[in-house]
Amino acid sequence: MSDAGRDIEGGRAGGHPLRVLIVDDHPYFRTAAAELLESRGYEVVGEADCEAGALERVERLAPDAVLLDIHLGDGFGPRLCTKLVERDPALAVLLVSSDDYEEGVEGVQACGARGMVSKAELARTDLARFFAQAKG
Repeated sequence: MSDAGRDIEGGRAGGHPLRVLIVDDHPYFRTAAAELLESRGYEVVGEADCEAGALERVERLAPDAVLLDIHLGDGFGPRLCTKLVERDPALAVLLVSSDDYEEGVEGVQACGARGMVSKAELARTDLARFFAQAKG
């Protein structure tokens, strides 16, 4: 992908990249996701491996978007998503999982997420369509 393509996907008005927090309890996935996001022009402002860490970092770092695993060691991603979106309705949350989410589309919409993507499909996903209305 050309630099221009990355700027379009991860950028926003004013040319500043969207700021993303990655929340997943697997360090290898966090590393891979960070590399993918940065290669597409997003700014990864932090990572968290648990619900408590995610809440603290969202408060402290004020990201525009969150890439959030459905299954965390200490919590359930959709429940955390509800908390995050209640605090900041403009926060764009994209759920990711290596498993099927039994609640389906209805569950994703109910928790306030912008969508859900399989971890296996993340690299082939146009993330801009989920983050297009991020608060940035």
